[in-house]
Amino acid sequence: MLVACWSVKGGVGTTVVAASLALLLVRRGGPGVVLADLAGDGPAVLGLSEPDSPGLAGWLAAGEDVPADGLARLEVHACPGLALLPRGPGALTPDRAAVLASLLDRGPRPVVVDCGTTERVAAAVAGGAQRSILVIRPCYLALRRAMASPLRPSEVVVIREPGRTLSRHDVESAVGAPVRAEVEADPAVARAVDSGLLAGRLPRSLERGLRHAA
Repeated sequence: MLVACWSVKGGVGTTVVAASLALLLVRRGGPGVVLADLAGDGPAVLGLSEPDSPGLAGWLAAGEDVPADGLARLEVHACPGLALLPRGPGALTPDRAAVLASLLDRGPRPVVVDCGTTERVAAAVAGGAQRSILVIRPCYLALRRAMASPLRPSEVVVIREPGRTLSRHDVESAVGAPVRAEVEADPAVARAVDSGLLAGRLPRSLERGLRHAA
């Protein structure tokens, strides 16, 4: 199963949502879960040092010369049951993005991809995923961008903020996809990320909000 999380604006919380979904899937047991980081903040949000690895950027740039087990060699142990495929330094080459999506979807483990914003590689991976999750705040400007995006989600995760007047129905009508989960903006989440403790214990607001999306 390939689950792609993406957004139309930066700073929405896509990385935290993707990492949290991966951690919730780990709890179900099975062969483990892979978190593929195209946005670049995966190690930081999981409390890891930046891996000394060419990462997915290096894999994409290597072209067809990369060995068959090239992706597996890039995996970094994040916590029990969760492997991280780091982004790595350099630009993301779009030529093999569809191949990447196909390979990520081929293994026995579920893969959650943090696509970040919808650049070409992220869009190609999200477009090939069984579940394409738009992470968005109920903001007029964000909804305008989502409506204009050529990439259509299969479902939506809404990050709720105090004072916003747009409803779940407004988001679903604008985006054309169901809201699978609503997560309250919670200072406890920021504290967990800043202290590197997200992988050790998910804040209750994240666990409660995302349990139906995992």
